[in-house]
Amino acid sequence: MKLITYNVNGIRAAFTKDFLGWLTTADPDVVCIQESKAGNDQIDIESLEKLGYHSYWHSALRKGYSGVGIASKIKPDHVEYGCGIESYDNEGRIIRADFNGYSVISVYVPSASNIDRLDFKMQFCHDFLEYIRSLKKTIPNLIISGDFNICHQAIDIHDPVRLKNVSGFLPMEREWMTNFIEECELIDSFRFFNNEPDHYTWWSYRQNSRAKNKGWRLDYNFASYSLKEKLSRAVILKEALHSDHCPALLEIDL
Repeated sequence: MKLITYNVNGIRAAFTKDFLGWLTTADPDVVCIQESKAGNDQIDIESLEKLGYHSYWHSALRKGYSGVGIASKIKPDHVEYGCGIESYDNEGRIIRADFNGYSVISVYVPSASNIDRLDFKMQFCHDFLEYIRSLKKTIPNLIISGDFNICHQAIDIHDPVRLKNVSGFLPMEREWMTNFIEECELIDSFRFFNNEPDHYTWWSYRQNSRAKNKGWRLDYNFASYSLKEKLSRAVILKEALHSDHCPALLEIDL
């Protein structure tokens, strides 16, 4: 199975940049979308269906904000919208698709670029960890894909010294991610295959950051330890240019 996670920074804008043509070429079995910024009635679901995808969307109540989705060539057995916590579900942060023997989650962790949102972000992170721990008791085989708005290690950011006090690379955020990986028994699939620096999934639109590769690795495909032997490949698809993020791909034998 080929799975891609992608923060599209607006699904309608991505469609105007030949997202569908890219999707046809990339040909993933499952796509986890973040920051769709659209209601279900604003998304061209019919065009996705023509490419063979069943698509499911969890939008924010606030128009043009947040939102997650999952598009899959295999029809899920069940789709769960949200996690049952109103403040997060109102922002369209989590969607889960259950298949035979495994589940896929698309998650969009809040940003704290506005530092007033840091407490909300950290509370979300705490509650999401508990949600995954509880979920694994009944669904041990999880793939958790999305924009976590956190660089885990110094290797995941272009200037770890200068940016050590910036949200996205704060010690408390990095510590949470370490705990999340360990306590939920997860594998960071990209780092499972690649321990080299200079691989990022987000670049600021400012100062020509993408051309200079001054980036952050914020987007992850995590897999349960139980799926370790089934992991076959993980790469970052930096050539995709629909967003300030780029997709991250995981191939897994399911």
